[in-house]
Amino acid sequence: MKADLILFNGKIHSFNAETPNVTAVAIKDGKFIAVGNDSNIMEFASEETKIIDLQNKRVVPGINDSHIHLIRGGLNYNLELRWDGVPSLADALRMLKEQVDRTPNPQWVRVVGGWSEFQFAERRMPTLQEINAIAPETPVFILHLYDRAIMNRAALKAVGYTKNTPAPPGGQIERDSNGEPTGLIIATPNAMILYSTLAKGPTLSYEHQINSTRHFMKELNRFGITSVIDAGGGFQNFPDDYKVVNELNEKKQLTVRIAYNLFTQKPKHEFEDFEDWIDTVKLYQGDDMYRHNGAGEMLVFSAADFEDFLQPRPDLPENMEAELEKVVRLLVENRWPFRLHATYNESITRFLNVFEKINQEIPFNGLPWIFDHAETIDERNIERVKNLGGGIAVQSRMAYQGEYFTDRYGAKAAENTPPIKKMLEMEVPVGGGSDATRVSSYNPWVSMYWMTVGKTVGGLQLYNESRLSRETALELYTRGSAWFSQEQAKKGDVKVGMFADLVVLDSDYFSIPDEDIKKIEADLTIVDGKIVYANGDFSSFSPPHIPILPDWSPTNIYNGYPTKSNLQSAIEKNSKADAKPSLTSQIHSCSGSCDVHAHSHDIARMSNVPVNNYNAFWGALGCSCFAF
Repeated sequence: MKADLILFNGKIHSFNAETPNVTAVAIKDGKFIAVGNDSNIMEFASEETKIIDLQNKRVVPGINDSHIHLIRGGLNYNLELRWDGVPSLADALRMLKEQVDRTPNPQWVRVVGGWSEFQFAERRMPTLQEINAIAPETPVFILHLYDRAIMNRAALKAVGYTKNTPAPPGGQIERDSNGEPTGLIIATPNAMILYSTLAKGPTLSYEHQINSTRHFMKELNRFGITSVIDAGGGFQNFPDDYKVVNELNEKKQLTVRIAYNLFTQKPKHEFEDFEDWIDTVKLYQGDDMYRHNGAGEMLVFSAADFEDFLQPRPDLPENMEAELEKVVRLLVENRWPFRLHATYNESITRFLNVFEKINQEIPFNGLPWIFDHAETIDERNIERVKNLGGGIAVQSRMAYQGEYFTDRYGAKAAENTPPIKKMLEMEVPVGGGSDATRVSSYNPWVSMYWMTVGKTVGGLQLYNESRLSRETALELYTRGSAWFSQEQAKKGDVKVGMFADLVVLDSDYFSIPDEDIKKIEADLTIVDGKIVYANGDFSSFSPPHIPILPDWSPTNIYNGYPTKSNLQSAIEKNSKADAKPSLTSQIHSCSGSCDVHAHSHDIARMSNVPVNNYNAFWGALGCSCFAF
């Protein structure tokens, strides 16, 4: 048998103990047919074989994000200005101003997740005054985690928010002394107000959604991502919002393997959604590039424990167990795998009570199921997950919210949030992921930095004893994640018979300094034995360029996550930034005076006016003239 493609002279990482010193691989029909040293692998060459010298670069298995929102993200990628990795608020505001100037009516400028104010040298959020000055006429919507959104006056007008607009349960529209909306909307803690407001904005045409999704996949390929599990998401309706990825798969234009879960969109009618899908969707239908993966992460809305660490932990309603039991019983009866959003241990305890009750009557008996997130799960509940045959998909949300969690619950609690080491010690399947794009960035190397170095993107040391080794973190993002789509025999390693998905890195993950991990990118990404991304020394192998549509798209200028060269000057300035102030002073850090209190904020914060009580209305929510 002769190979279609041979890669040689590399430092290829394999988890297979039988092949510890791999330097070359042979690929045919999208699979590895040989793994070994250069001389052995060259025996598979023919005149038709493409042969690539890896130049002694580090090669790892293709990265697999076990919890991301690619389908929704792809539909909107070309609409969104990304602040992921931008080192200063000054840079972020400059980017915003430039994008405002090129965005035509009636489109909005949107910054939708993937960033934290703690990554900025200034250690603060933008103010409403700054946003309104930059964009007096173009609607601007800036989403901060699952916590709040900042809207300028033009955006308020576009969505029709007025003095008389009511906020939904669990959400708040901040108002000034006259009762008018200021532009700050807050999840308290239900994020529906954020999503429903964002959904009011203009969308891309179908043709541009196709283009946007292709560019989002290319961006993921840029960081070595070759597979994902799409966890559904709010306002992501099946099958309508899946037409784009369906078409791309039919045209063989997917460059990322996608396994998708189905996420109910109908509060109080979740059972009907899943009953209909079980009748119309065949489990695991599709192919190796695009396939169904089960139910969730939303199973019933009453089980949503919103993870806004600026807010107290929510108590789930008393009817949750009955609603969850009805849906999970249906799924287990029909042998449908499922996953469930679960942040807090208190919620997880109640979920497990439901699962164990069902298991007594209808044994799970090897049915794959998943808890997503599990930041505060305890050892007893990890044991219960193991006994029921479940897995835990962890994401880098603490890298973006760790300061808030630590401020509320303390550094000791943060040290094991989530307790990944304990999960692994107890032999529970664990997969690495991001939960991109509305909280964390899609960049997997930031996630692996967080797991191995133990720091947030703002530099707070969260973990010490609970840090993972680099090999373990990589394994969670490759072989570990494969379990979550039941493809562990097909992907996750460089091994004969497995899918030929791999990444040639631009620097050696195993030997570079800690701080350089989050800067890693791919020089070459291969999916199904085909080159889908090439850069640097391998640029000659790059697939043909796809123009970005529409031409005013932020992607046309900023190319998603900032490149190293664009960051360099800002990083040098960032290194000279002043020491980090306290969290409370960061929260109340806007400039100028307040229309309600008519005071300097820093003086008021230290005085007896209401803003200095962080549990009271103004202290918890901030003043009307700024966003925090």
